[in-house]
Amino acid sequence: MTNSVRRVFLFYLTICLVSPGLSSQEIKLPAFKGFKLRENYPVYTPDNLWDLIDGAADAYLSYDFLDAHVAEYKKGRELIKAEIYHHKDHLMAFGIYSSERSPSYKFINIGAQGYTSGGALNFFKGDYYVKLRTYSKKPAIIQSEQELARRIAATIEGSEKMPEIISLFPGGGKIENSETYINKNVLGHDFLANAIKADYQNGTDSFSIFIIQNPSEDAIRKTVATYMAATGIDAVDTGEDKYILSDGYNGKIFVAWKDNLLVIISGLAKDQAELAGKYTLQILK
Repeated sequence: MTNSVRRVFLFYLTICLVSPGLSSQEIKLPAFKGFKLRENYPVYTPDNLWDLIDGAADAYLSYDFLDAHVAEYKKGRELIKAEIYHHKDHLMAFGIYSSERSPSYKFINIGAQGYTSGGALNFFKGDYYVKLRTYSKKPAIIQSEQELARRIAATIEGSEKMPEIISLFPGGGKIENSETYINKNVLGHDFLANAIKADYQNGTDSFSIFIIQNPSEDAIRKTVATYMAATGIDAVDTGEDKYILSDGYNGKIFVAWKDNLLVIISGLAKDQAELAGKYTLQILK
C-alpha cells in the first residue's frame, strides 16, 4: 500500500469511527445504593431493535431511533429495568414519548416531563426517551424507581422543556397533556407530516387541532394545494387562506394558514366554521 493510499484509507476509517460518536452522548447508567447494576445487554440499533421491543419497533423507528441502552437494577427478588432510547432530536424524543402517554396518567416533574402508570415510569429529556419498569407492588421499590429515574435524568444531557410549538395551542377547552407529535401520515395522508396535535372539548364538541410548521410559506401553500387536489372539488372557500375540505377519511376538515404555519381542525361540522375560526385566529395571529 503506497503512502498516499494509506493516508486516504486512514482518513475514511477515522470518519467512520469518529463521526457517529460526535452526535451521541456516551450513556453511563448510575450506580444505585442497595441495588446491583446488571448491564449484560447489547446496545440496540435500528438493525436489532426488534429483539428488545418486537412489534413496537416500527413506531420507534418512525421517530428516527438511533440506539438504546438497557440495564437492570436488582435487589434480592426485586427488579427495576431501565431502557434509554436515543432519537435524532428533542422533537422526535417527544414524539415517541407522547405516543405512549395518556392524559389520564399521573404526571411527575422528571426531565422535560414524565408520568407513572402502575409499575411503569417514563420520561423524556433532550433527545432521549427513558422507560423504567418494576412489577413490585412494594411502596419502597416504587419510591426507589422514582429516585432512580431522577438520577438517570441527571446524567442525560439536553433540554428539559417541552417543544416550543406546543405553546401555540389555545388553552380554552384543550385537554391537558393530550399533545402528540406525528412525524408521518397525519390524518392518514402521506403528504401531511411533522404535525403537533392537541385534543379539545368545547361543550359537547370533541375535536382535534393539528399545527404544521414548515421552513417556508411556499412549502405550506404546496401542502395545502396537495390536500385540496386530494379532495377534488369539495373544497369550500371561506375567505383568504381558509378552506373547508371534504376529506373522505376524516369528514369535514378546516384548513387555515399564514406564513409558514398551517392549522388543520378535524371533528367539527361544516356549520361550525365560526368555532374553528376562533381557534385558528388565536394560533395564527
